[in-house]
Amino acid sequence: MEIKLLTEHYSKNEFQGLDGYKKNGGYAVLPKALKMEPKAIIEEVKASGLRGRGGAGFPTGMKWSFLPANNEPRYLLCNADEGEPGTFKDRLMMERAPHQLIEGMIISAFAIGSKKSYIYIRGEYDYSKAVVKKAIDEAYKAGFLGKNILGSGFDHDMDIYSGAGAYICGEETGMISSLEGLKGQPKLKPPFPAVQGYLRKPTIVNNVETLAAVKYIIRDGAAAYKKHGTEKSAGTKLFSVSGNVVKPGNFEVPLGISLKDIIFNICGGLKPGRKLKAVIPGGSSAPVLTEAEAMKVTMDYEALAQMGSMLGSGAIIVIDDSNSMVDILQTTMHFYHHESCGQCTPCREGTGWLSKIMHDILDGHAEVKDIDLAIKISQQMMGKTICALSDAAAMPAISFLQKFRSEFEQHLAKTSHKSGDHHHA
Repeated sequence: MEIKLLTEHYSKNEFQGLDGYKKNGGYAVLPKALKMEPKAIIEEVKASGLRGRGGAGFPTGMKWSFLPANNEPRYLLCNADEGEPGTFKDRLMMERAPHQLIEGMIISAFAIGSKKSYIYIRGEYDYSKAVVKKAIDEAYKAGFLGKNILGSGFDHDMDIYSGAGAYICGEETGMISSLEGLKGQPKLKPPFPAVQGYLRKPTIVNNVETLAAVKYIIRDGAAAYKKHGTEKSAGTKLFSVSGNVVKPGNFEVPLGISLKDIIFNICGGLKPGRKLKAVIPGGSSAPVLTEAEAMKVTMDYEALAQMGSMLGSGAIIVIDDSNSMVDILQTTMHFYHHESCGQCTPCREGTGWLSKIMHDILDGHAEVKDIDLAIKISQQMMGKTICALSDAAAMPAISFLQKFRSEFEQHLAKTSHKSGDHHHA
């Protein structure tokens, strides 16, 4: 069942502008937050169990509390780069409710003592950028941004930074490099951004959905927020559902809901006459689930991790028996090869190699032993690089090739060019 907490007013066009937002309870939480102790806001967010909604699922309040107790300027960065294939929830949030994000960001910035924030928006999102920019201008005019916000003595400035269309800039340290005007390449951790981030100053990076949720945690209290979801995966989550369902789209549901419920009740099931074959539960980097796994898993961080996959950004890609797993994996490997920043050898070479093997398998220029080679390469790519892009390519490769091996072998048997001169030596 859907729960409309963040998305309650998304169907109203007026919610995009300042007046409509205020009419529907907008900016009513901000004065309350500005009267609280910043520490109390952090404690409330901690108690709510809110976890990062961008992919990693790290506890938000805990991340905030890693900031050092010094007098250096600190920055809040909103990650709106949304590059994970299958994910389209942040775009919806920015386009339908930009002020909800801005209000959540001002509250978060006050909590962590930040006077400056940036919203880093994916390069391709022209319309999102225009909507958010207009909302920021409205917020300044209304006195919600700038000097001495609502007479509280708190100053905060907010800006948009446009990405240039690189998946890697969705990784927090890659985004920071990009913001600094450098090549969008991830940095080694430690130091973590909370200690040394943007301009080597303490920095918090949170996803659009995470920051928007802060407003509702402060509005209703941690206990009310925790009523939704599970003990370890609290709250609601927006899932972007695409692929072979009758009703694709974004749906806000409590964490812990069954994947079966999302596909067959909320999304109206599969197209007539089709059979479920597989589901990618958390964006293209999440290991694929078989039909049997998909039918018994619940959508929370723990359950998916126990099944060897991950919740990720909440992008559910539904695959039916009309789809070729060979085709899907080849497309996925092409993507990660194209998006690797090339900084680390295992990723730069590994993604290229996987892409080549998958291309050859698809074209029938490969042998069965190349399936094992691809698995072996993938295993050697895991955990050996600065960021997780290498793993993001390796995990789907291993899961597709192991769980659907017979389909890859059948495809090779059907298409193999019996020339015998194609080897990956």
